[in-house]
Amino acid sequence: MVDQGEPRELTDPAALRALGHPLRQAILRRLRRTGPATSTSLARELGENTGATSYHLRQLAEHGFVEEVPERGRGRERWWQARSEDLRFPPRSRMSEEVRAAFDELGRLNVADDVAAFARFQRRRDDLGEWGDALLFARGALHLTAPELRRFWEDYMALYERYARATDPPGEDARRVLVRFVAFPDVE
Repeated sequence: MVDQGEPRELTDPAALRALGHPLRQAILRRLRRTGPATSTSLARELGENTGATSYHLRQLAEHGFVEEVPERGRGRERWWQARSEDLRFPPRSRMSEEVRAAFDELGRLNVADDVAAFARFQRRRDDLGEWGDALLFARGALHLTAPELRRFWEDYMALYERYARATDPPGEDARRVLVRFVAFPDVE
């Protein structure tokens, strides 16, 4: 796993657009799930041509979302891995219209991906043994001020980071577990 370092705030609309492309999202999911790959192996797995995956890997690299793994390559073969980093976004009130549009599209893609991942889990959970019981779900509502909500988020991120570091490398019986956090004001 690549060291996450300090959080990176994404304010560049070009970087957000690079991240908010469906094929690039698929490439990143694959690299995060199973590790380094070449554009050729990604093309085969994703049903794309090598030119497309190569182009999109370069676009992701240009904005720091993936990086080469030079020690794995031979000759002209290039291996890529996802960079593991804590990406943050500025408050909407500080976003330009261009950044808002790119951020909204990225959010739409991420929610659609989360819904699809949950549907896959639901379809297969009876075949997963003890992991079929691993749907930990909570819903609640808190009465918080905006600064309190920010502290809640920072506490959540600290907890997440603690577990991310503790499972690097993952244990023998570990599985990749999708963790999501969402909080927003209740408006009617």
